[in-house]
Amino acid sequence: MTSVPDYSGGGLGVGGRVVAVLGPTNTGKTYLAIERMLGHRTGMIGFPLRLLARENYDRIVSIKGKNAVALVTGEEKILPPNPSYWVCTVESMPLDRAVDFLAVDEVQLCADPERGHIFTDRLLNARGLVETMFLGSDTVQPLIRRLVPKADFISRPRFSQLTYAGYKKLTRLPPRSCVVAFSATDVYALAELIRRQRGGTAVVLGALSPRTRNAQVGLYQAGEVDYLVATDAIGMGLNMDVDHVAFARIVKFDGFAPRRLRAPEVAQIAGRAGRHMRDGTFGTTDEVGELEADVVDRVENHEFETIKTLMWRNSKLRFDTPGYLLKSLEERPPIPELIRARDADDHLALQALVRDHEIMDLAKGRDNVRLLWEVCQVPDFRKVLSDAHTRLLGQIFRYLRTGFGRLDEDWVAKQIARLDRTEGDIDALVARIAHIRTWTYISNRPAWLKDPVHWQGQTRAIEDKLSDALHERLTQRFIDRRSATLVRTLKDGRELMGGVRADGEVVVEGHPVGRLEGFRFVPDAPERSEEARNLMSAARRALREEVASRLRAFEQEPDDAFALGMDGVLTADGLPVAKLGPGPSVLSPVVLPFDEGLLDQGQLDRVRARLERWLKDRVAARLRPLLALRDADDLTGTARGLAFQLVENMGALPRAPVAPLVEGLERADRKALAKHGVRLGVSHLYLTALAKPGAVELRGLLWAVKHKLPLPVPIPPPGRVSVEAAGAPPAFWEAIGYPAAGPRALRVDMLDRLETELLKGVKEGAVVTEAALGQMIGVKPEELGAVLKGLGYTRSVAEDGTVAWKRRRTHRARPRPEKPVNTDHPFAKLRQLSGIG
Repeated sequence: MTSVPDYSGGGLGVGGRVVAVLGPTNTGKTYLAIERMLGHRTGMIGFPLRLLARENYDRIVSIKGKNAVALVTGEEKILPPNPSYWVCTVESMPLDRAVDFLAVDEVQLCADPERGHIFTDRLLNARGLVETMFLGSDTVQPLIRRLVPKADFISRPRFSQLTYAGYKKLTRLPPRSCVVAFSATDVYALAELIRRQRGGTAVVLGALSPRTRNAQVGLYQAGEVDYLVATDAIGMGLNMDVDHVAFARIVKFDGFAPRRLRAPEVAQIAGRAGRHMRDGTFGTTDEVGELEADVVDRVENHEFETIKTLMWRNSKLRFDTPGYLLKSLEERPPIPELIRARDADDHLALQALVRDHEIMDLAKGRDNVRLLWEVCQVPDFRKVLSDAHTRLLGQIFRYLRTGFGRLDEDWVAKQIARLDRTEGDIDALVARIAHIRTWTYISNRPAWLKDPVHWQGQTRAIEDKLSDALHERLTQRFIDRRSATLVRTLKDGRELMGGVRADGEVVVEGHPVGRLEGFRFVPDAPERSEEARNLMSAARRALREEVASRLRAFEQEPDDAFALGMDGVLTADGLPVAKLGPGPSVLSPVVLPFDEGLLDQGQLDRVRARLERWLKDRVAARLRPLLALRDADDLTGTARGLAFQLVENMGALPRAPVAPLVEGLERADRKALAKHGVRLGVSHLYLTALAKPGAVELRGLLWAVKHKLPLPVPIPPPGRVSVEAAGAPPAFWEAIGYPAAGPRALRVDMLDRLETELLKGVKEGAVVTEAALGQMIGVKPEELGAVLKGLGYTRSVAEDGTVAWKRRRTHRARPRPEKPVNTDHPFAKLRQLSGIG
């Protein structure tokens, strides 16, 4: 059996106490470590993220003051003259500095394929003089017991309960939810959907700079948005008020291939739900479906398989030559519990640079090999492992070896100036920030630059400027501040401040939300969307007084403020407020106010009453002869019956069906009908005054509404005496006083004149040319034949070439035995009244 070295007192501080504080998320481990550190005279703590280091640095400074605390990360160094406490990223911990207390957070990252070897090195070699503390998951406990036998263990239970809540549609997630995916593309797509449905979301990705990430989290924490879309970057200790974590994806790419998340990874991310004593929930979206029961059980009960091996890389490197350095990096671990980490970025960079003969010539001697290794450790935050980064490292090494041990200032200025631009989209800004972070790291190597403080300020300023621009772009793209504000206010039940500008724009809580057109609110959002519904709710609450005031003014409007379009829509001051619907009769349609949700039933009834009053007056004004005929009290008998049928037919009635009644009229009846404008024409009875354009238009609209024809209907232009009889049924053309004659519809008075001329020609032998007839009814000579044939006329040509049109004679049938008459039939009654039959 392989013996295991005892690392309990390795490194600095031999004999100091080693404590492992292990447990799930939200157990207060970090709080305990900082409290213990501040109880010592000096201390150092390493965090897995620059963001966490900065967050806890600020917290410790608020307790001990700036002069007592140093911050050391790859890209940022704040070094007072004699700090007592050091807050660092794990990679940047200055282990050559002796401190009483030393802690490493998230120690289970020893098993991480990319950075695990660094955490393992700290576990094995980093110690405080008096006390050392490792913080992390229970899954690493057996290996710590084996590698650090003298370590004490403290188990920390989770403060709150974490419960599985199943899967929900993305649009049904509760407020204060964090949605998790594993690629920028997925995060952006999910954020866009939540913006449309819920007003907006904050976004957190590992590629964001700490400043941008903090700003996005700040939006969420301040309650400006209720949702957060993030990658697993949130899993490492970001403290947020999240109630629910929803996995929109459960598969991630681990650098080699896509794979499903393991239960401990689910727990690490889901553990962001709940804060201190407040319980949290986790689940999935409907696209993922249910989690496996075994995974749910493990996460809820914090029971996971223990880590079997830790990543390791030799930290006792040989700098005799680049070859020896590579060989020492590839050394195998001393025990089975440690496995050699895959080649890290710095190792890959070294392998690439040693193939350059010029670099090899410059990398002679231990100091120069050590310098080459330091250059290889310059990170490429773009994570593209491109030749461009390798060329940059090669150029840096050449300058450091040939330029008096420092980088050329003009070259550095040129490289940095290229990145000092805030134009471009989100991806462009992310790439620029990643590049400037590399230069921020370089500027924090004081021996490499003539004026490192100047360049640190430059790179930090550019990173901050780019980060602010990125935050602004993310906010513009994924947060609709208007909707977010309104949704939050509606949820709280608070009153909304709103008003209407002179141009009709509606403003609620300072945000334009749409337009008010009469009593119709048109939201500034896609129709039937969740955003449109939210805007409508906000407008309904904010515009109560405005709507009430508009209704009072509406009821006092003069008649000339209203209009009726041929589409059946009633307008007030040019704005649509209602439409016509079929009523009990053609002359009495119903008024249907537009119900856009702003008016209650009582207010809708008031709108209807005012419009019905106007419409009644409108019909009375334009169809006065028709209504006068309907209400005439000087007509009796047959004349009254004919008047009734004329009114029912909108003022134009075919003569043939009522010919017996017309022939039976007494002289007095004829005079009475004539007094009311009724003309007894050759083929029609009609009201002469209804030929005016306004009357024709209104008759057409009313008839179309009653018979549910599509609007608008084909109304003849003013002054036209004939039009093509298309686009409506024959009954429509009869109703508007333009009976169909073959392919044309002729105005009834001109039709009567035409037939009178034709009859005159037959009786008196007068010859009327076809050109004259066509001109009379507004048709071309070649079109006249079809019109006259439609009216029942036939064309004949005499021997002298004279053309004559005569009505076709109908065949007289032999007399048939009379059928018994139904004396109760309306026409039988009419005959009795008129004395016919």
